[in-house]
Amino acid sequence: TLWGRLRTHLGTRAGGGNHRGSIFRLHVGAALLARDRVCVPTWGVGSSAPPTLRVNLTAQAAEAACEQRVSEYIGAMTVLWVDVPDEPSTSSLRAFIERNAIALLSNRFAPIEPASTGWLGRHSPRDDIRRSNLWNLNHVDQAYDRLFLDALEEAVEWTSMQTK
Repeated sequence: TLWGRLRTHLGTRAGGGNHRGSIFRLHVGAALLARDRVCVPTWGVGSSAPPTLRVNLTAQAAEAACEQRVSEYIGAMTVLWVDVPDEPSTSSLRAFIERNAIALLSNRFAPIEPASTGWLGRHSPRDDIRRSNLWNLNHVDQAYDRLFLDALEEAVEWTSMQTK
């Protein structure tokens, strides 16, 4: 569900989280580390904690500190969502909206609106994040379908009716 995915990205109330379970957390953490010139050698290594991390208390503490900072950064964000009344699939309306919103907002090819000077993503070690000005890299290389704007408008109208 949306709320489950948001919890995964946000982390726990205590500030912990799992960057190996959320690519968004991974990207944000890598940008924080790059901006602050901090090295956490185990950050992003493997899809589960490597065996060396399990026995290295210093590395565990470094990762935990970064996870805390990621949770603080993501927790300060505002989330805007639209309710799309269909089941998730690659051919669903929600996938169409997500794909095309990313394609439209991406500054990968022709920058229309640059990210603010304070946007953390400017410090990302990933060139594609810095160039697209987006954390989500799926579909940044695609052109958007103009029908998407009508679909998004309908989803916004549906959402406003559901939340009244």
